[in-house]
Amino acid sequence: MPRLPRFYFPGAVLHVIQRGNDRAAVFVGTDDRRLYLRFLEHAARTHGVAIHAYVLMDNHVHLLASPNHPMAVPRMMQSVGRRYVGRFNSVHDRSGTLWEGRYKAALVESEAYLFTCHRYIELNPVRAGVVASPGEYRWSSHRANAYGAYDSIVSPHPMFVALAERADERHDLYRHLFGEPLAENALKEIRDATQFEWVLGNEAFRQGAARWTGRRAERLPLGRRKRQQAQARNLNL
Repeated sequence: MPRLPRFYFPGAVLHVIQRGNDRAAVFVGTDDRRLYLRFLEHAARTHGVAIHAYVLMDNHVHLLASPNHPMAVPRMMQSVGRRYVGRFNSVHDRSGTLWEGRYKAALVESEAYLFTCHRYIELNPVRAGVVASPGEYRWSSHRANAYGAYDSIVSPHPMFVALAERADERHDLYRHLFGEPLAENALKEIRDATQFEWVLGNEAFRQGAARWTGRRAERLPLGRRKRQQAQARNLNL
């Protein structure tokens, strides 16, 4: 089956995820994470990508980003992957692929889902049981977004800036978003959209995205047999 084209239009926001091959670790220690972030910052600036949120987990990476042209994110990810994998293999005396194929990216309706994706990304270490609160995790954008800590990678989205006129008020409002965990339906929506590289948004936004980009924005309806199979699987969960 041919690959679907990537989603892009002016103002697009993408939730990007890249996993290690066979879910193996892509970061072994602090130096690996620092190196990856250095390469990511350089590639984002070079290719025109604003990164609003990120998290580096042991075996995968999440980004929330706005590209300024159709090839911005593909070129950024290609650049980071090429440079990082070469150094990682050299340092850890290994060879071969590190990533699980190409990265996955879902188009995000910023009006409804921008801050939901922010929370999804920065709460990843909490859901994984690594830390008790997102502010404790060093390798994410949360300290920058929630407390104003300097992070040269993070570029606030206009909706973040619009939260309040003063920076300290913006950070306060942002922190309050993390008072409760994400609902299960929100987690499922984000995971499904990213896994299958569809659009995370309402029906009108999905239809618009399909028109703008010339590709499907959601899965085709299941046929009768597949619906029955899916229902049977659900009964066994």
